[in-house]
Amino acid sequence: MTIKLSVICVGLILLSCKNASSQTEAWQIGTWTRLSQNPVIRPTNAEFTDPLTNHEVSWEKLHTFNPAAIVRNGKVCVLYRAEDDSGREGLGNHTSRIGLAESDDGVHFSRLSGPVFYPAPDAQRFREEQGGTEDPRVVETDGGFYVMTYTQWSRVANTYTTGVATSRDLHTWIKHGPIFAGANGGKYDHLAYKSAGILTRIKGDHIVAAKIHGKYWMYWGEIEIRIATSRDLIHWIPVEDDHGKPIVLMGARAGKFDSAFPEIGPPPVITDRGILLIYNARNADKYKMGPGNTAGDPNLVPGTYTVGEALFDTKHPERLLARTDGPVLKPTLAWESNGQYKPGTTFAEGLVRFKSKWLLYYGASDSFVGVVAAEGNRR
Repeated sequence: MTIKLSVICVGLILLSCKNASSQTEAWQIGTWTRLSQNPVIRPTNAEFTDPLTNHEVSWEKLHTFNPAAIVRNGKVCVLYRAEDDSGREGLGNHTSRIGLAESDDGVHFSRLSGPVFYPAPDAQRFREEQGGTEDPRVVETDGGFYVMTYTQWSRVANTYTTGVATSRDLHTWIKHGPIFAGANGGKYDHLAYKSAGILTRIKGDHIVAAKIHGKYWMYWGEIEIRIATSRDLIHWIPVEDDHGKPIVLMGARAGKFDSAFPEIGPPPVITDRGILLIYNARNADKYKMGPGNTAGDPNLVPGTYTVGEALFDTKHPERLLARTDGPVLKPTLAWESNGQYKPGTTFAEGLVRFKSKWLLYYGASDSFVGVVAAEGNRR
């Protein structure tokens, strides 16, 4: 059956997010407020022996950003992308690995000296060598293990995809390869795609992977947001239309903060109003317009990444119900625009419920990790 989507645009939301106070719709989590005026995770000179070269590398020297988050043993655990100082200067020219940091309060973190997830001499080497493991999103399961989706990027093979890995402790991971490997006769095996968030539900103080109609669901993609299903959280199949194409749930909107494209943020969560999807959005470039030659939001710097929220139907996860007209989080502090991505970035990938609050972790200017909070009334 071909899916017909209707978009209900909701009230304008323009947040400074320093001490933001703005009207939010009843379905949204609420107003996001910064818990720190400084990065909560920043680069260090820590060294690590690269198993592919056997050389010591400063694995998080240049940038630490784009964090996943989960609550474990009463602490916030953040899995963050870290870039070393190998390669030449420029976006995507370094090797990324994933580090682990823990916090008792969600703001002050201690971290391991080495990464917990990285390119290695394993079955995924050709998908990750010299590019790395990037942009994690992580969910907990009822079975007591963790599932992480992440970008596999290889400068050697000059390709990228979304991989999936599992762990019992967040320290030791098993890689399972691309999420769509072999799906529908292998038609997606050579597709370049990234950004995937598995649907979750609230279970006490935890957010765990959720089933609807007996299946797990995943929102995925950048440029256009799509959806997929799974029976085991490892093997995923895109939901297609009558023409065999993945259905499109969200795309760019002319003149708005997501005028270049939307991209999946942290794993979406089922609330009492529907499925809340926090997504990242790129404003159209001043000289290169977005899809459909759409112009950008004139109130934002061209190319800026901000954060929006959308609502989907719990009974029909492919059905879009509402979408914010403006960003709920945008760069306002110096370090959110003065890193390696100059137009400015607040790029959310980690969402947890912790001590009666929602905490949202984001990458800033592709260089640092920040955190904002909202009251935890919405469930």
